[in-house]
Amino acid sequence: MSRDIDVLVLGGAGVDTIVHVPELPLPYADSYMIRPGIETRAGQTGDFVALGLHELGLRTHHLDLLGDDPEGDLVRALHRERGIPLTEVPQRAGTKRAVNLVGPDGRRLSLYDDSRSHEGDRLPEKTVRDLAVASRHAHVSITHPCAFALQALRESGVTLSTDLHNWDGENPYHEPFAYAADVVFVSTTALSDPERTMRRIVERGRAEAVVATAGAEGAYLLAGGELTHVPAVPPRTPVVDSNGAGDSFAAGFLFGRLTGEPVRRCALYGAIAGAYACTVPATRADAIGRDELLARVDELEEKTVRN
Repeated sequence: MSRDIDVLVLGGAGVDTIVHVPELPLPYADSYMIRPGIETRAGQTGDFVALGLHELGLRTHHLDLLGDDPEGDLVRALHRERGIPLTEVPQRAGTKRAVNLVGPDGRRLSLYDDSRSHEGDRLPEKTVRDLAVASRHAHVSITHPCAFALQALRESGVTLSTDLHNWDGENPYHEPFAYAADVVFVSTTALSDPERTMRRIVERGRAEAVVATAGAEGAYLLAGGELTHVPAVPPRTPVVDSNGAGDSFAAGFLFGRLTGEPVRRCALYGAIAGAYACTVPATRADAIGRDELLARVDELEEKTVRN
């Protein structure tokens, strides 16, 4: 069977409005004067994963619902300008959007507009199946319509990954994604016991690898029953924003997996890509390229040998 797509990304297309604030949490005040100001740009989790994979040289295709609105035009323009194929399904409620408050240290607080969806929103099953059978792998965002695409994806024979983001390990909404995927990413932010949650994902699902990202502390990798710590990679330039770091980590890890690298090297790729993302201002959509990522790997490995 011909697999013309390396990674099919489902869901997570949208627009963020970036607001730089003097601190987080933001104390109440009647008003604030802020710089560098307020800017709206295309790019939510699915967009960032698709961009990261594309910049690493993987043939990437993005599928999601979009509205016939200015926000949808921004998403379409991003994909068109970067050369990332996009299959869009009409979204009556409009394109997903959020407001990101970004502090001076690069931390962010996201406010998602929950009005831009309907209970009956679905990705057409035939479209999902047709794209899945042409793909080597599918990365599934945890949006409502994607939950209903999981069965068709599994039946197509494509391998799956997902990012549970700040799951608390208890909310049942995330479980179908967690237990259907071969590779699972999750943040440690809301987990009281990351290892317990990671092992439960493996025991109840089909995951071969679970990665829990922990910001400046690095990440934790569970594979082959063994839990290992993945050190954070120091970025080459100052950290300005953490937005998209987890998506970039996922893209780097999947690049390694799809190019046949051992799982620990996949995690190193993810750490490098995630560190790069932290140096990109929130107002831009950008990702590390293949040559720079591999050069950084060589540099880090040389340093390890010298030490």
